[in-house]
Order: sequence, then structure tokens, then C-alpha cells
Amino acid sequence: MIKNDILLRTLNGESTERPPVWFMRQAGRYLPDYLKLKEKYSFFERVQIPDLAAEITTMPVEQVGVDAAILFSDILVISQCLGHEVEMVPGVGPVIEDPVRDLSAIDRLKTGNEESFFRYATPAIKAVKDRLDGSVPLIGFCGSPWTLMCYMVEGKGSKNFAKAKELCAKNPDAAARFLDILTDASIEYLKIKIRAGVDVIQVFDSWGGLLSPEWHAQFSLPYLERIAAEISKEVPVILFSKDAWHALKGLSETKASAVGLSWTMPASYARSQCGQDMVLQGNLDPSILLTTPEVVARETTKMIDRFGTGHHIVNLGHGVLPNTPVECARAFVDTAKSYSYA
Repeated sequence: MIKNDILLRTLNGESTERPPVWFMRQAGRYLPDYLKLKEKYSFFERVQIPDLAAEITTMPVEQVGVDAAILFSDILVISQCLGHEVEMVPGVGPVIEDPVRDLSAIDRLKTGNEESFFRYATPAIKAVKDRLDGSVPLIGFCGSPWTLMCYMVEGKGSKNFAKAKELCAKNPDAAARFLDILTDASIEYLKIKIRAGVDVIQVFDSWGGLLSPEWHAQFSLPYLERIAAEISKEVPVILFSKDAWHALKGLSETKASAVGLSWTMPASYARSQCGQDMVLQGNLDPSILLTTPEVVARETTKMIDRFGTGHHIVNLGHGVLPNTPVECARAFVDTAKSYSYA
């Protein structure tokens, strides 16, 4: 039984005394104790070694007081599962060996490999759950098929992921096949996480906002719908399509329990698209956490006020920035936890 279940109650549509709070990329990055581990272990050692995954995942719960833990991992583990090496290059980000640029490369992907490749996930999650000891729920996550395709086609990060868009324009059938493969792999991966004990799933469509409304409806939303339909049978699902303001209504009509918002999406607009009963998550600009605890408290309160009394999860509009002061992260959390809908 989970002692602090306010996130789960909110995702179930229940009225709560205050909004729950957590933030994306909360496990690691800005925490001094994490940075010490980063110096000693490679990124994927931190993901795959159970004791390390447990220590990093629970740090924000123990040190900042968030209402949920999110499993320390990376969206590109799916790329690894499909047979592509991923290297985390300092100052560059993820670099993927042998990018996927055509149908023949898509056909060479190692499908049906999830149980074997993700054998490390179950002991890692069980170690996290043991350390949490029922204190808060555990969130698992994956990247959206479109976002994964962006990285696997480009081979690295990009401002516009033009090569992925080129594949969609030149060969939409090949793009659809690739997205189907990524969707199937993601669903199987998430099911492994759920069997191991995660309580909630979030899907990060980090590059959804790069797509036009027409292309988002073709190359992102249908695959998000499939994931939400399958995974929501077992646990609540949060869909976050960064900056895809035009997709809010479509996202709210899936089987997801909540829709995440980036800071460019006003609460009033999101409510008009998603309805008053849809749980919305977000959406403070992460840069606000670079200021002072006083500014963070003021801006966080203003944000919560805009969402009304309920059906809201306090979060950032994207991931916490690496140079965020810990005291500002605590101010964000403390402000949400001291807020009262009464």
C-alpha cells in the first residue's frame, strides 16, 4: 500500500486537498549526490545496476520531497533494444551508431528482443520499490515513437530533426513501419516495467511540437493512442507532447489519465481544449527554478491558481535544468505541498 497516494488519486479523477507535485528529469542532473555518482559510473551503468538505479531514483523523494519517484533511465534504451549502440557524449548528448535512414535499415532492426534485452529492468525496479518502501508511487516512462524515430534517424540531437521529417515526406510508408516497430517495442518494454512494479507511466513526446498539426495527427498521435490504450488497462498513463498545442484535444481523447503541458501552453487554453475534468500536468518554465526560492514560490503559486481547484499535477513545462539550485527545487515542491484547495 502506498502511503502518499495523492498522485494516484489525482490521476483517478478524485478530488484532493492539494495538487500533487513532481518534476520531469528529477532523478539526477542537479543533485550534488548524483553528480558524485556520475563521476564514478557510466550513464548506462547508473541505469542498469540495481543499487545505483535505486539510489538515484529515490534521491528526489528523500532530499526534495516530491510526491512520486520516476525511474532513472533514458528513452533511448529502446534504440539499444532494437540493436543500435547509444553513446552519451559529454557536451553533445546521445549519439546513435548507424542511423536508420531507409527501409532496409528499418527491416534490419532486432524486433521481439524486449524480454532478453530488458532483463536488467526488473531487478532495478524491485530495488527502487524496496528502497521506497511504499512511501510514494513509482513512475516509469518511455519516449514517444516519433521522438525515438527522430533520434534514430538523425543519429544525435538536433534543433529540427530534418532527416526524420525527410523520411516522412519521401517515404511515409517506411516511416509508418518504423513507428509501428517502435510502438510495439515500447508497449512491451512498459509492460515489463509494470510487471516489475511501476505504478504510473509517462510517455515523452519531446519533439511532438516540431510537427505540423497534419503531421502530428499522422506520425505521432496514432502511436500515442495505441500506447495509451494498451497500457491504461494496467496503470494510469500521462501523455506529454511538448509544444504540440494543436494536439491537446486529440491527446485528451485518448485513454490517457493526464495530459502534460509545456510552459508555452496557457492553462485556460488547455482547459478549453481538454475539458474541465481532464487532469493537466505542468507547466512552470524550468528557467524559473534558476532564480531564488522566493521567486519560485511566487511563480509556482500563480501557476497553480491558473489551473483552478483540482485535476492538476504540479510539474515543470519540461525537464529540470542541470544547473538548478537544490533550494529552488525544494521551494517548488514545498509551495505545491503547502497549497490548499480549501
